[in-house]
Amino acid sequence: MDVEDKLALPGSDHAEKKKVASLRALVEAEDLDAQDVDNVTLRRFLRARDLDVEKASVQFLKYLRWRKALMPHGFISESDIPNELSHKEVYKQGFDKQGRPIIVYLVANHVPAGRQLDELKRFIAYMLDKSCARMPNGQEKFTCIADIHGWGYSSSDVRGYLAAIDILQNYYPERLGKVFLIHVPYIFMKVWKIMYKFLDPNTRKKFVFVEKKELKATLLADIDESQLPEKYGGKLPLVPIEQS
Repeated sequence: MDVEDKLALPGSDHAEKKKVASLRALVEAEDLDAQDVDNVTLRRFLRARDLDVEKASVQFLKYLRWRKALMPHGFISESDIPNELSHKEVYKQGFDKQGRPIIVYLVANHVPAGRQLDELKRFIAYMLDKSCARMPNGQEKFTCIADIHGWGYSSSDVRGYLAAIDILQNYYPERLGKVFLIHVPYIFMKVWKIMYKFLDPNTRKKFVFVEKKELKATLLADIDESQLPEKYGGKLPLVPIEQS
C-alpha cells in the first residue's frame, strides 16, 4: 500500500479528516507500528468512539498490542485453530445487496466442552480477518446469518459468546453490518439477555430476529437469491470459512 492509498479517506468530510489526522499523530507517537495502518482503519476506531480522538487512540493502541500478542506472525493459520475448525461452525457465502460478504454461523455446532478459550479467540479473529479480506473496495462491513437451529444448553458457551462480543466491538469496530438471528429456540433467549447487556447501543441495532415464516422473504430483502445459501432458499452451497 503506497502513502496515497494509506491516507485516502473517501466519504469523510473536512472535520472528520482533521480528527483522523489528529488520531494518527497521537498513535504514531506511541507506537511506530501505527504507521502501517491506513486512515480508513483509524476512522473506524474514531467512529466507534463517537469521534472522540482521545478515546479512539486508547482503544486503537490497545488493539495493536492485542493483535501482536494474539498473532505474533501477523496472521492466524489453520494449524493454530484445529479444534475449532473441526466443528464446522462457520461458512462463507456470497455478498448481500450492499456488497457486504456473508458468513453463516451454525451456532449449535459449537462444542463448548473441552474447548480452550485462547484457541476460540484465535478462531474468532481468524473468522473476522477472513471476512474482512473478502470485502470489495469501498466496503468495510460484513453480514452474518446466525442459524441457532438445534441449539440447547449443551451448546451454550456464555463465556465464549462474550469473548466474541469483546473482540468484535473493541478490535474490529464498525465491521459488523447486520446479523440475522434465525431458527431461534425459546431457551436461547435466556442467554441472549445476558449477551445483550454487553452489546453497545449501535451494535444492538444490528441484530435482527427473524420469524420462521418470514425467513426467506426477510433474507431476500437484503440478499439476492443467487448469493443466498441453498438451505435458506438460495442458490449457493455452504463453503467452510477456511476454504480459499
